[in-house]
Amino acid sequence: MSGGRETLPFEGFGGASDAFERSILASPLLGGGLPEEARSHLERAATRYHLTDVAETHLFEAEKIAPDHAAVLIALYRFYFYKGRLNEALDVARACVAKALRLNVLGEDWRRVQPGDAAFGEWEALLPRFFLFSLKGYAYLSLRTGHLEAGREAAEKLLELDPRDRIGAQVLIDVLDRMEDEEEADGEHRS
Repeated sequence: MSGGRETLPFEGFGGASDAFERSILASPLLGGGLPEEARSHLERAATRYHLTDVAETHLFEAEKIAPDHAAVLIALYRFYFYKGRLNEALDVARACVAKALRLNVLGEDWRRVQPGDAAFGEWEALLPRFFLFSLKGYAYLSLRTGHLEAGREAAEKLLELDPRDRIGAQVLIDVLDRMEDEEEADGEHRS
C-alpha cells in the first residue's frame, strides 16, 4: 500500500495512473487474471524504470506470460510513451485498439464501428470506454509520429462515436486544422 491505496505495477512509468487506467485494472474483464509472475515483472520494470534496458526486459517477460493482458499493454504503452519512443507506443496503441475491438465484438476494423455498435454514450460502460481511450491513444500517437491522415481519421471516428466529446478528440482535430492553416499560410508567403 502506498498512501492508503494499492500501487499498480505500471505507476512507476511517469507518475500516478489516471482513474480510467485504475478502473480498467480493477475490472474482472480487463484487469483480472494477471498471473503473479507477470505482475512481478511489471513491478520490477516499474522500480527499474530509470534502467531502460532492465525495465524493458521485465516488460518483455511480462508480455511473454500475458501477451494480451490490459495491465501489460498499459505498462508497455506508458513505458514507450514516457521514454519518447513514440513509434513503439503507437504499435502498442494498435494492439490496444485490436483488443478493444475483440472485447466489444466490433469486428476487425475500427473504421467500420458505428455509434450504435456499443454503449459509447454510457460513460460507466467500461469496455466501450476502453475502445474509445485506445483509439484516442492511436489517434494522438499517429499525429505525433507524422501519420496525420490516420490521426485525423481516428479523431473524427472518436467524435462520431462520442459526439459529446468527453474523450477530447476535438482537441486533436483542432491541432491538425491549425497545422494545415499554418502550412497554407506558409505556402502563400513563399509564392
